Amino acid sequence: MTYPVEIAGLKRDLPLCKVTDDLYIAAFICFGDAEVTVACARELLKLVPAEDYDYMLTAEAKSIPLIHEMARQSGASKYFVARKAPKTYMTDPISVDDKSITTHGMQKLYLGREDADLIKGKRILIIDDVVSTGGSLKAMEKLVELCGGKVTGRVTCFAEGDAGEKFHIKYLGKLPLFNADGSIKG
Repeated sequence: MTYPVEIAGLKRDLPLCKVTDDLYIAAFICFGDAEVTVACARELLKLVPAEDYDYMLTAEAKSIPLIHEMARQSGASKYFVARKAPKTYMTDPISVDDKSITTHGMQKLYLGREDADLIKGKRILIIDDVVSTGGSLKAMEKLVELCGGKVTGRVTCFAEGDAGEKFHIKYLGKLPLFNADGSIKG
């Protein structure tokens, strides 16, 4: 089963993936689709004026190509990726809990002290590929707060259900939630 969408002027058929027995989502994946990544980055940059933020932040992993392309197109020399595990190169990492609809169980997001120090006192634009329950979004916001920065914007390619309005996110498109038979939840 697939769900047809139009995003940033491009058409794609998104596979429906099981989350629970009675909940399926349309899976939007930037990995490997350079055309959609470039187009979405271009359109997301139009939603938030560059003077509204100092740095961009995303969570590992599906949004990494997107934030990289947004940085490339905007001329940004630095962006941040909250990692799902501490790395040996991270000195004194900070972490927050993250519960995502597409990841089983609780996970953590980490930033190294060097990145945290750069975020301190800065305006941060949070980027995600899809926002559904807001778990990863809230975790990234908490990281920015712990670093002493301020979230000044949130953008995503797709907002699932009422996530766009619920979390005050600017988005390119909306995705419905699905029943096991592929019908849209009412």
